Amino acid sequence: MKHQKHLCKKDYGDVGKKLGITALAICALVFLIGLARHIPVMEIFMASVGLAVAAIPEGLPTVVTIMLSIGITRMARKNSIIRRLPAVETLGSSTVIASDKTGTLTQNKMQVTKIFTLENGSQEQLLKLGAMCTDCTTQNGQIEGEATEKAIVQAAQNLGNTKTDLYNEMPRINDIPFSSERKMMTTIHKIGNKYRIITKGAPDVLIKRCNYYSTQNGEKKLTPSEVSYIVKQNEQMAMMALRVIAVAYKDIDILPQKIDTSLENNLTFCGLIGMIDPPREGVKNAIAECKRAGIKTVMITGDHILTAKAIAEKLGILKFGDVAITGQELDKISDEELEKNIMKYSVFARVSPEHKVRIVKAFRSQGNVVAMTGDRCK
Repeated sequence: MKHQKHLCKKDYGDVGKKLGITALAICALVFLIGLARHIPVMEIFMASVGLAVAAIPEGLPTVVTIMLSIGITRMARKNSIIRRLPAVETLGSSTVIASDKTGTLTQNKMQVTKIFTLENGSQEQLLKLGAMCTDCTTQNGQIEGEATEKAIVQAAQNLGNTKTDLYNEMPRINDIPFSSERKMMTTIHKIGNKYRIITKGAPDVLIKRCNYYSTQNGEKKLTPSEVSYIVKQNEQMAMMALRVIAVAYKDIDILPQKIDTSLENNLTFCGLIGMIDPPREGVKNAIAECKRAGIKTVMITGDHILTAKAIAEKLGILKFGDVAITGQELDKISDEELEKNIMKYSVFARVSPEHKVRIVKAFRSQGNVVAMTGDRCK
């Protein structure tokens, strides 16, 4: 907001300066014309001063404040709250809108529509483990929590496996919270005299930590061909605009004294859970209207690039000639190269908060005013 306020003051100052210089130039011209016509010096001088006083825009700040107040009132009627007056002017000057996907462009109402395991009969176990590795709670029969986790818990519950029953069978005793850097979360459960580590997260990250896969007869070694098959399934689900979550686990006899991310290695792959999150009503029309107004809309998301591209194409964000890029690819290019080509990109996938800062800076370096929207914008 500080930068936006600075921009507004500078713009108003430039307008006032230009108007002032123009007024003084006209007054000087009037004075010279008066002298040429032999009008008394004092009389023409007073007339010129009066003209200058009348022309200087001392009322501009008042007029601007009133107009911005009207803008705030109109936005409030649309359920948008503005804390500072200058933000209205800056928002109206935006040339790029950087939007999160889930809950902003989409409804944030996830529903499990597809699951994948390497062996038939393991689907229920996949949903059980996925439901246990969540932070959802149940209140008055309603599942409360993040949309993705709610969908998994609901899918398990539809098969008769409530989270309460699962925790009674396998109590949760510790966890490693989700982080955008790891793109995973882990819960630790007591199972008899042993401990079960359950990890869920981005498939392309989690599969690299798996050495085995689950079957009804125990665990089997993952082969390169099976890994390739899992990756292909993940890509196919992502191309269907599904958000895909992978689930893995391992059992250990002794729990280490220090609980850290080293527990998230040598895992057993259980399966993939695909969820659909329909586009929010009216978003496609809003994006088209922004385009007509000369505003570029880009998607910045932590989802798989194929999922992001599929949604972006449906909404009209990703058009012919536009480019989609991942956070991993962003790390390989310099700030100078990013700034040079930034207007070519419309989708940024698998990004971290640090990437978001780079992206916004790159757009601003090209003279753009950037508005960010989303449930995790800080």
